[in-house]
Amino acid sequence: MQDRIAKGLAAQFDKHRIVFWYDPSHEFRQTFEALTLDGVEKIEVANTEFAVKHRVLREEPKRRFLLYRDGPRPADIDNWLLDIELAHGVFKSDQVAIWLADLGLPISFEDSVREHQEFFRSGRRLEKLKVAVRGDDTKAKLRLRMLSVCAGADGDFDTVVEALLGELAVGKDDSLRLIDRVGLSGFLWDQMQRLFGYRTENASVGDFAITLFKSCYQSAVGGDAILAPEALVFFRRWKNNRNAEEAFATLSAENAEALGLARDLAKRDFRALIDVDYFEEVDRAIIRALVHEVGSQTVAQGEVLNWLRQRRQSRWYGAYRDLYEAIGFAAEFQQAMAHVTLGMTSLAEGVERYAKSWFRIDQLYRKFIWRMQKSGQATLMRELFEQVENHYVNTYLLRLNEAWQAHVDGAEIWSAPPIPAQRTFYKEHVGEFRRRDQKVCVIISDALRYEVAEELRGRILSLDRYEANIDPMFGCLPSYTQLGMAALLPNGELQIVDNDSGTVLVNGQSSQGIENRKKILATGRTGDRTTAVKAEDLMALDKDEARALVRDHDVVYVYHNLIDAIGDKRDSEERVFEAAEDTIEEIVRIVKKLNGANANNMIVTSDHGFIYQHRPIEESDFSSAQVEGDVILFRDRRFILGHGLKANHGLRRFTPEQAGLEGSVELLIPKSINRLRRQGSGSRFVHGGATLQEVVVPVVKINKKRQSDTTAVEVEIIGCSNQLITSSQISVRFYQVEAVTEKTQARTLRAGIYAQSGELISDTHELVFDFRSENAREREVPVRFLLLRRADEFNGQEVLLKLEERHGDTSHFREYRTARYTLRRSFSSDFDF
Repeated sequence: MQDRIAKGLAAQFDKHRIVFWYDPSHEFRQTFEALTLDGVEKIEVANTEFAVKHRVLREEPKRRFLLYRDGPRPADIDNWLLDIELAHGVFKSDQVAIWLADLGLPISFEDSVREHQEFFRSGRRLEKLKVAVRGDDTKAKLRLRMLSVCAGADGDFDTVVEALLGELAVGKDDSLRLIDRVGLSGFLWDQMQRLFGYRTENASVGDFAITLFKSCYQSAVGGDAILAPEALVFFRRWKNNRNAEEAFATLSAENAEALGLARDLAKRDFRALIDVDYFEEVDRAIIRALVHEVGSQTVAQGEVLNWLRQRRQSRWYGAYRDLYEAIGFAAEFQQAMAHVTLGMTSLAEGVERYAKSWFRIDQLYRKFIWRMQKSGQATLMRELFEQVENHYVNTYLLRLNEAWQAHVDGAEIWSAPPIPAQRTFYKEHVGEFRRRDQKVCVIISDALRYEVAEELRGRILSLDRYEANIDPMFGCLPSYTQLGMAALLPNGELQIVDNDSGTVLVNGQSSQGIENRKKILATGRTGDRTTAVKAEDLMALDKDEARALVRDHDVVYVYHNLIDAIGDKRDSEERVFEAAEDTIEEIVRIVKKLNGANANNMIVTSDHGFIYQHRPIEESDFSSAQVEGDVILFRDRRFILGHGLKANHGLRRFTPEQAGLEGSVELLIPKSINRLRRQGSGSRFVHGGATLQEVVVPVVKINKKRQSDTTAVEVEIIGCSNQLITSSQISVRFYQVEAVTEKTQARTLRAGIYAQSGELISDTHELVFDFRSENAREREVPVRFLLLRRADEFNGQEVLLKLEERHGDTSHFREYRTARYTLRRSFSSDFDF
């Protein structure tokens, strides 16, 4: 007690030279006598008023005095020291006075503290309040700070409400009961009414939550809001608060049921819901509608992609991203199919057209299937899957390769000039660097189909300071691993061994296994230091070991195998598209690893491609042709090796000379996309044949620049000069100046309206500018801002619309662009309270 009194008196002497202390209950005399205050003279006033007045005013006018009276304060008319008291300070030694002194608050706050004494009886609460309280606080502000302490909140009234909703979500009401116990319930609900327009005779946090969700939802779908606009602003901030994710999700689910949301959504067109993300059920309703609309092809692809882009801002997007992405890829697939023409006049034209545009259909199909698989919602997606699968297999894959087969049948030899043959890879592509005496690293990924490599090229290009381009090669026949891998080595003669192993000889030497390939690599350019390594072994090297590998060799071959390893097994072939995604990620990491080891020139290529149908192969997809020949050496789904092989209506025969091979082993290739029956092997993922998907082999050349070459798109605020804000909301359009490309990347900005003092006076929006359209109109974003109630304080003043960009991965933002507005509002009709 003595310490508290000492601290309270010390606080008084910080403000006054003379402090009066009345002791009406005669309980503090001993405390007074024992008290020592630096630089303060203690005087007991006991019928010595005139002597005291003369001393403190005349004799020692600069000295500090504590004037103690053992008894009650005299009435003003009898108080001969009243003038001094009024000019200086009075210290009260009852508990309320001590609390006031402890908080540094003036006597005018006595009634507020006395009203809520239960709050101050907790030393922990008192200490927290001391940290928050400010000298210029009003009584209302003090109560708000007390509410924050009770709720464990750290901020304004919004954070108190968030905390109470958080407790509601987990079935607790500890804070609310404390608020009631300390006498702050009335203040709480007064603030709810004043700020949010929440009025009811039986106020509760649960009822407020239902009203809040109902009001915001009704407003979003074009109905009348129950609560004030300020409530919607609070709701949006709470919804987007990462710390409140679980609470919001819980209450959203509970209130969706309480409001009968499912019945309401069933009556609404999904288009009216595109901007609504208050309930998870809204996302489900939109997805169900889009699956049906896209599956039945009743909506335009441009509209679908725009809707999906808007849904990226949804609170629930992360949970449904795979479904949204699958729908988007399906829409793009349909658009591509609607405009595709599949004719060609030669093998070369077929390869060129595939590498220029047709590959995109394979890519979109793969992306759709992968996202659908990841979603785990096969039943929901069945209608759309059936539509995409039928179009892909029957309208595209079969028709394309039947048109292509006509030229395969007419080819005397397997070549397509001017498309370079795969077997010239070392001479042309590796040699290009070695002739300039530059080191080169070659990454060979088994079954890296052209369309997967094209996506990889885009990923590499998006990295800062990386260049990447892609060209096609004409793959070998049969398009299987042993021959494709052999063709990528320095070679003069390629020969399939005359046995059942399928092994390929390069200049008479086996190319099977990495050690044999190292030996063949060494026969390339005279004097070149060459080696080969498995991708997993490369990634296991430390930094110095990796640098030594690149430093000590002119040519490094890195062998990567994931797509073929997964796809070429019956039990795992349905995961081949997942393997393709993982392959892109792994190759990016390999490229970065090699670059970190000082490799600047890299090539990514493959031994062959593949064809894949997600639906189990039907009987009609198997070739009905009979395989006939004198000797059958090797049989696969897509090729036969042997001697004296017989061509027929379903099989194209190639002699080794026609296939550009040495030796006497002949080959049969099933026509178009047909498979041969083979016991125990998979049939959806296959390669070895002559389809474009199998034989168009990618060559991705990657180079690291010295200077940065990536930028973010620029964003402008349209038509903002000298505009007035005359109501409680304002619509603004933002314009993305250029389209997003690999090197011109998306930009994410936060937008809000601020007073000149920096105070936020509107809701905020996170905006993602990632438009790829070349049409300028399709790169505009309209945004509606709702002004907060505190905006009223700045009426008639200039305010700022700010676009801010997050600084890296931190919580800090830097100003990107601003626009000035004048706030000139009429308040008569903005709010209905």
